[in-house]
Amino acid sequence: MFADRTATWDFSGTGVMLLIDKPLDWTSFRVVRRIRALFHAAKAGHAGTLDPRATGLLIVCTGKKTKTMHQYTDLDKEYVGTFELGVRTASHDSETAIIERRDYSAVTLDSLRSIAESFVGRQLQRPPMYSAAKHQGKPLYKYARKGQIVEREPKEIEIGEFEIASFAGPLVEFRVVCSKGTYVRSLVDDIGNALGCGATLRSLRRTRIGPYRVEDAFSIDDLAALSAEVLSEQRSYETGISA
Repeated sequence: MFADRTATWDFSGTGVMLLIDKPLDWTSFRVVRRIRALFHAAKAGHAGTLDPRATGLLIVCTGKKTKTMHQYTDLDKEYVGTFELGVRTASHDSETAIIERRDYSAVTLDSLRSIAESFVGRQLQRPPMYSAAKHQGKPLYKYARKGQIVEREPKEIEIGEFEIASFAGPLVEFRVVCSKGTYVRSLVDDIGNALGCGATLRSLRRTRIGPYRVEDAFSIDDLAALSAEVLSEQRSYETGISA
């Protein structure tokens, strides 16, 4: 099934770069652990995390390929998703409960597109409290879960494209192309604030990292079949050597 793609793969030595379609509610590290277990890879890591509530393209490297991960993290990313107008949450997505509701009836498709266009370009963005960004060596989400808010340094990001695909109140479908380090949840929260009604991310899918597309990625189910094929090839090779 995968022979043409895996014939020369060495997960623990030379290493491989895998495109994975991360499923909903999986952490990025859970995907890495799965790959380590399936392919007996002592070393593996991902090149740019995805939130548990996001799906889509995750790049995982094993073996010596982990030394090349920086070349993937610097690439631009493309996402598609949905946000809801008129509500706000502490995490800016569905991970936490709604903390505020506002009227969004004045919002139109034209006003949405105009606001989205105003966010295209370079800008400073502050990491959300519910994130893995660190403060004094500890992830911000650990402070957030205790109800603590700490000062966060804003970082420069760039929004290359921000397209409003459709609007059927209160839900908005969008597509965004952005630089590394961009929190789409925070971008959605900023859009809601600019509109004056609040907004919360409801779904997010990463469709592209640089030239790599999610259509070419392995699913989690694919990995088990891939593992069986790779390990079978290795056993055949070792049997041939010993004979």
